[in-house]
Amino acid sequence: MSIQVGDTFPSLSLHVMGENGPEAVTTDSLVKGKKVVLFAVPGAFTPGCSNTHLPGFVVHADAIKAKGVDSIICTSVNDAFVMGAWGKNQNAEEIIMLADGVGELAKAVGLTQDLTGASLGIRSQRYAMIINDGVVELLNVDAKGIDQTSAETILEAL
Repeated sequence: MSIQVGDTFPSLSLHVMGENGPEAVTTDSLVKGKKVVLFAVPGAFTPGCSNTHLPGFVVHADAIKAKGVDSIICTSVNDAFVMGAWGKNQNAEEIIMLADGVGELAKAVGLTQDLTGASLGIRSQRYAMIINDGVVELLNVDAKGIDQTSAETILEAL
Protein backbone atom coordinates (compact mmCIF):
# COMPACT_ATOMS: atom_id res chain seq x y z
CA MET A 1 0.00 0.00 0.00
CA SER A 2 1.31 3.42 -0.86
CA ILE A 3 1.71 6.42 1.37
CA GLN A 4 -1.48 8.44 1.76
CA VAL A 5 -2.45 12.06 2.35
CA GLY A 6 -2.06 12.70 6.09
CA ASP A 7 0.79 10.21 6.49
CA THR A 8 4.21 11.21 7.78
CA PHE A 9 6.92 11.15 5.13
CA PRO A 10 9.41 8.32 5.80
CA SER A 11 12.67 9.02 7.60
CA LEU A 12 15.60 7.79 5.49
CA SER A 13 19.19 8.62 4.67
CA LEU A 14 19.75 9.20 0.94
CA HIS A 15 22.30 11.15 -1.12
CA VAL A 16 22.73 14.33 -3.11
CA MET A 17 25.74 15.29 -5.19
CA GLY A 18 27.97 17.74 -3.34
CA GLU A 19 31.01 19.66 -4.47
CA ASN A 20 33.29 16.79 -3.41
CA GLY A 21 31.06 13.85 -4.31
CA PRO A 22 27.95 12.20 -2.89
CA GLU A 23 26.75 13.56 0.45
CA ALA A 24 24.35 11.84 2.81
CA VAL A 25 21.16 13.74 3.59
CA THR A 26 18.20 12.73 5.69
CA THR A 27 14.67 13.10 4.48
CA ASP A 28 13.85 14.61 7.88
CA SER A 29 16.30 17.46 7.21
CA LEU A 30 14.60 18.06 3.86
CA VAL A 31 10.95 18.03 4.98
CA LYS A 32 10.62 18.76 8.72
CA GLY A 33 9.56 22.33 9.43
CA LYS A 34 9.31 23.08 5.70
CA LYS A 35 6.81 23.11 2.88
CA VAL A 36 8.21 20.96 0.09
CA VAL A 37 7.21 19.82 -3.37
CA LEU A 38 8.72 16.41 -4.07
CA PHE A 39 8.33 14.66 -7.39
CA ALA A 40 9.64 11.29 -8.52
CA VAL A 41 10.51 10.07 -11.98
CA PRO A 42 11.25 6.57 -13.29
CA GLY A 43 14.73 7.50 -14.47
CA ALA A 44 17.16 10.34 -15.01
CA PHE A 45 17.94 11.12 -18.64
CA THR A 46 14.89 9.18 -19.87
CA PRO A 47 12.88 10.92 -22.62
CA GLY A 48 9.68 11.90 -20.78
CA CYS A 49 11.54 12.84 -17.63
CA SER A 50 14.16 14.92 -19.46
CA ASN A 51 11.98 16.47 -22.15
CA THR A 52 8.91 17.35 -20.10
CA HIS A 53 8.73 16.48 -16.41
CA LEU A 54 11.91 17.98 -14.89
CA PRO A 55 11.97 20.94 -17.33
CA GLY A 56 8.49 21.96 -16.15
CA PHE A 57 9.72 22.25 -12.58
CA VAL A 58 12.82 24.15 -13.73
CA VAL A 59 10.66 26.67 -15.62
CA HIS A 60 8.11 27.07 -12.80
CA ALA A 61 10.49 26.88 -9.81
CA ASP A 62 10.16 30.58 -8.96
CA ALA A 63 6.36 30.51 -9.19
CA ILE A 64 6.19 27.38 -7.02
CA LYS A 65 8.47 28.91 -4.40
CA ALA A 66 6.42 32.12 -4.49
CA LYS A 67 3.51 30.02 -3.16
CA GLY A 68 5.41 29.44 0.09
CA VAL A 69 7.36 26.35 -0.91
CA ASP A 70 10.78 26.13 0.72
CA SER A 71 12.25 23.60 -1.69
CA ILE A 72 11.54 21.46 -4.72
CA ILE A 73 12.98 17.95 -4.69
CA CYS A 74 13.33 15.58 -7.63
CA THR A 75 14.01 11.94 -6.82
CA SER A 76 14.70 8.88 -8.91
CA VAL A 77 16.15 5.40 -8.46
CA ASN A 78 19.55 6.56 -9.68
CA ASP A 79 22.83 7.24 -7.89
CA ALA A 80 24.02 10.68 -6.80
CA PHE A 81 26.48 10.93 -9.71
CA VAL A 82 23.68 10.44 -12.25
CA MET A 83 21.27 12.74 -10.45
CA GLY A 84 23.93 15.44 -10.15
CA ALA A 85 24.84 15.19 -13.83
CA TRP A 86 21.18 15.22 -14.87
CA GLY A 87 20.52 18.30 -12.73
CA LYS A 88 23.43 20.12 -14.38
CA ASN A 89 22.30 19.00 -17.83
CA GLN A 90 18.80 20.35 -17.14
CA ASN A 91 19.92 23.63 -15.47
CA ALA A 92 18.05 22.53 -12.34
CA GLU A 93 19.95 24.73 -9.87
CA GLU A 94 16.75 25.49 -7.92
CA ILE A 95 15.89 21.81 -7.47
CA ILE A 96 17.37 19.33 -4.99
CA MET A 97 18.32 16.24 -7.00
CA LEU A 98 17.80 13.46 -4.45
CA ALA A 99 19.34 10.11 -5.34
CA ASP A 100 17.34 7.05 -4.30
CA GLY A 101 20.15 4.76 -5.37
CA VAL A 102 18.66 1.41 -4.38
CA GLY A 103 15.01 2.41 -4.32
CA GLU A 104 14.69 2.78 -0.55
CA LEU A 105 12.42 5.82 -0.80
CA ALA A 106 10.32 4.36 -3.61
CA LYS A 107 9.79 1.22 -1.47
CA ALA A 108 9.14 3.20 1.72
CA VAL A 109 6.34 5.20 0.07
CA GLY A 110 5.00 2.08 -1.67
CA LEU A 111 5.38 3.54 -5.16
CA THR A 112 7.72 1.19 -7.01
CA GLN A 113 7.25 -0.28 -10.45
CA ASP A 114 8.96 -3.25 -12.06
CA LEU A 115 10.59 -2.20 -15.32
CA THR A 116 12.73 -5.33 -15.57
CA GLY A 117 11.20 -6.07 -18.98
CA ALA A 118 12.77 -2.85 -20.24
CA SER A 119 16.10 -3.73 -18.52
CA LEU A 120 15.60 -0.96 -15.95
CA GLY A 121 14.86 -3.07 -12.86
CA ILE A 122 12.75 -1.82 -9.98
CA ARG A 123 12.11 1.90 -10.33
CA SER A 124 9.93 4.59 -8.83
CA GLN A 125 6.50 5.31 -10.19
CA ARG A 126 5.94 8.86 -11.39
CA TYR A 127 4.41 10.82 -8.53
CA ALA A 128 4.34 14.27 -6.96
CA MET A 129 3.68 15.32 -3.38
CA ILE A 130 3.21 18.45 -1.39
CA ILE A 131 4.69 17.83 2.05
CA ASN A 132 4.13 20.26 4.91
CA ASP A 133 6.29 19.82 8.03
CA GLY A 134 6.84 16.16 7.19
CA VAL A 135 3.17 15.35 6.51
CA VAL A 136 1.88 14.52 3.02
CA GLU A 137 -0.78 17.07 2.02
CA LEU A 138 -1.16 16.04 -1.62
CA LEU A 139 -0.20 12.89 -3.49
CA ASN A 140 -0.67 12.58 -7.24
CA VAL A 141 0.42 9.51 -9.18
CA ASP A 142 0.56 9.12 -12.96
CA ALA A 143 0.28 5.67 -14.53
CA LYS A 144 1.04 7.20 -17.95
CA GLY A 145 2.08 10.69 -18.94
CA ILE A 146 2.56 13.52 -16.45
CA ASP A 147 -0.90 15.08 -16.24
CA GLN A 148 -1.26 14.63 -12.46
CA THR A 149 2.38 15.21 -11.55
CA SER A 150 3.42 18.11 -13.76
CA ALA A 151 4.75 21.36 -12.37
CA GLU A 152 1.66 23.12 -13.71
CA THR A 153 -0.70 20.75 -11.87
CA ILE A 154 1.25 21.09 -8.63
CA LEU A 155 1.38 24.87 -9.00
CA GLU A 156 -2.43 24.94 -9.34
CA ALA A 157 -2.77 22.77 -6.22
CA LEU A 158 -0.65 25.16 -4.16
